[in-house]
Amino acid sequence: GRILCLSWHPSDTHIAAGSIDVLRVFNVSSGQTVQRIMVNYHVQKVKRECIVWSIAFLSSGTVVTSDSFGRVQFWDWERGTLLQSHTVSTSAVLSLAVSEKEDSIIVGTSTGATYQFQLLPVKMGSLEKRWVRTKPFQHHTHDVRAVAHSSTALISGGLDAQLVIRPLMEKMQKKGYDAVLRKFTFPHRRLVSCARKARLLLFQFSQHLELWRLGSTDETGKDGEVLPLRRLPEHLLQLKSKGPEHIYCSCVSPCGSWVTYSTASRFHLYRVQYEGDGVSIKKV
Repeated sequence: GRILCLSWHPSDTHIAAGSIDVLRVFNVSSGQTVQRIMVNYHVQKVKRECIVWSIAFLSSGTVVTSDSFGRVQFWDWERGTLLQSHTVSTSAVLSLAVSEKEDSIIVGTSTGATYQFQLLPVKMGSLEKRWVRTKPFQHHTHDVRAVAHSSTALISGGLDAQLVIRPLMEKMQKKGYDAVLRKFTFPHRRLVSCARKARLLLFQFSQHLELWRLGSTDETGKDGEVLPLRRLPEHLLQLKSKGPEHIYCSCVSPCGSWVTYSTASRFHLYRVQYEGDGVSIKKV
């Protein structure tokens, strides 16, 4: 079957691979399969396929998998046995990442939620440890397809174009920027168009466009210096989109005489004319 995810053992001796319904471990030297585990062998009357979406091979020999049944499972690859299983979601768990010390794991789901697992003693002072789900977070609205685990934070990214950095407060020595939840929005497309010759900028919003003329100066200086403006930036026009559809993309020509934008179903082209300090626009 198709291999959907891979993970090296830290000693580079084995590779774990996940596919549909199957977890395989390969010996690097021989290239042979040394363990084949059916991830649903202990589940009765399963009518749909189980997709292993993500996998991590720990130095202890434990293999961690996340799957389309919403489970995070821990396997002993040498014996081929299931050590622990946690159902964290009614839908798929798509991604997982392990901390450098291998004592914490973050997983991302198709519901937009992320969860943290920690390796904790069974009881106070005990040497025996188990993986425990400790913290759920709901910072996304769509699939969380990518996660990362730093020494001080849980990082996740999803189809909602949000990158979220969630600090681990117990790892913070003092309050500051690193101790603050941070969200970064990545636009799906270019939202600013530049007409270099005409010194114009076209800004795209969901339902309208704005055309601005850049300011100008008589001074000269080095890169990075702030120069006094002889002429301030000027808002030339606002072009509103008709109908309920959002503007998908837009552009201004290098000469500044043409402005165009598109929605999901329509393409619009306008001629911009400059008459002294006034601006007029005509639909083509």
